[in-house]
Amino acid sequence: QVQLVESGGGLVQAGDSLRLSCAASGRTISTVSFGWFRQAPGKEREFVAAIGWSGRSTTYADSVKGRFTIFRDNAKNTVYLQMNSLKPEDTAVYYCAGVASFVVRTGASQYNYWGQGTQVTVSS
Repeated sequence: QVQLVESGGGLVQAGDSLRLSCAASGRTISTVSFGWFRQAPGKEREFVAAIGWSGRSTTYADSVKGRFTIFRDNAKNTVYLQMNSLKPEDTAVYYCAGVASFVVRTGASQYNYWGQGTQVTVSS
């Protein structure tokens, strides 16, 4: 079992940056792949970014490519999402998810560990 706790959300203005953190506990994360998803009010949860167990493989949704960066620090059991050039349409609850897999996953149904989410609000 892996427990995930997100932090780092908040209210920012368009163009600002935020770094989300996902602290994992319960087991070492060295063989766990992670993803970030988000859900805006009235919308379905959508994929944002994912990273493989080694950290060398990453993938992003087109809407965040070039602005967001996912990375991990296995020594700290933490995964991060650096968000730059934020836009109002990035406003959502952001969720960290994990799965015991060496392969990068992009589907929410492929993950079996989830955090509670952290709110990100971007004002125009």
